[in-house]
Amino acid sequence: MDLRSLDMNLLLPLHALLEERSVSRAAQRLSLSQPALSASLAKLRRLFGDELLVRHGNAYELSPLAVSLRERTWAAVQTMDRLFSAQAEFDPATSDRDFRILGADYAFRIAGREISLAVSAAAPHARLTFETLTWETLEAAPESLRDCDGMILPHGFIGSDRYLDVLEDRWVVVAWEHNEELGETLTEQDLARLPWVLAMNRATQFTPAVRQMQTLGIEPRVEVVTPSFATLPALVAGTQRLGLLQERLALAVQSLHGLRILEFPVPVPPIKDAFWWNGIYDSDPGHQWLRSVLAEVAATFAEMPGDGG
Repeated sequence: MDLRSLDMNLLLPLHALLEERSVSRAAQRLSLSQPALSASLAKLRRLFGDELLVRHGNAYELSPLAVSLRERTWAAVQTMDRLFSAQAEFDPATSDRDFRILGADYAFRIAGREISLAVSAAAPHARLTFETLTWETLEAAPESLRDCDGMILPHGFIGSDRYLDVLEDRWVVVAWEHNEELGETLTEQDLARLPWVLAMNRATQFTPAVRQMQTLGIEPRVEVVTPSFATLPALVAGTQRLGLLQERLALAVQSLHGLRILEFPVPVPPIKDAFWWNGIYDSDPGHQWLRSVLAEVAATFAEMPGDGG
């Protein structure tokens, strides 16, 4: 498609229409008249050869194509916003920039408070958006790094040389404190014998600890799979299940869920969470400032390892 033939003014109406699913609400959102938005919708329908908004009773629903366009349109709007908000200099005291960081719930639970306090202390008018990383975005990395300021993830998920180590942790096993199937220490036999709750148990997303067990011929008997480390402790409490958790998170939720924290009986490499970014932001003054803030936060974590954040 020849970009010169496209009306780029249609991007914001498309984004508003897909988000609001209503011509009137989209018009109000963009401070435009309804006839103007209706005209934009007509152009978009011709452009895509699709209805996009399909009337169903008294409301509109997104067509299958519109559903697939929604996330990509949002990413395009974010990219455009970053492009035109770029500045030769960055003053944190006056900037109202929105910094968008993607990551797993673990990273935000442990490091989110410190990062947010550091950003707001120096840039009181800026906004920090933490967004849970989807599998689709992760699998599209490093290309998907163009659509955000960066991602906080362990090493091994993104093939990029642009990263800043933020915090280090280690894997531990959690069990309900009244689990009578366990002795004083956890054994390799326990790993194979008892049921498990696992997070990130997919072919392309897995924890090194699980892979290490499998390498040693120990296949965990997975009873429950959850997409979130934050939900894992509640799925262990009151059962005979074992769960694999980062030590900082385990310490933070131990008393809340009545858990025991057990040493992993086989050697497992430590977890190293880093902030990853795309090279297009290397020379961005605002992004350089954000990386300096993250480096300061990382230094504080290095001084207090394993305390639950």
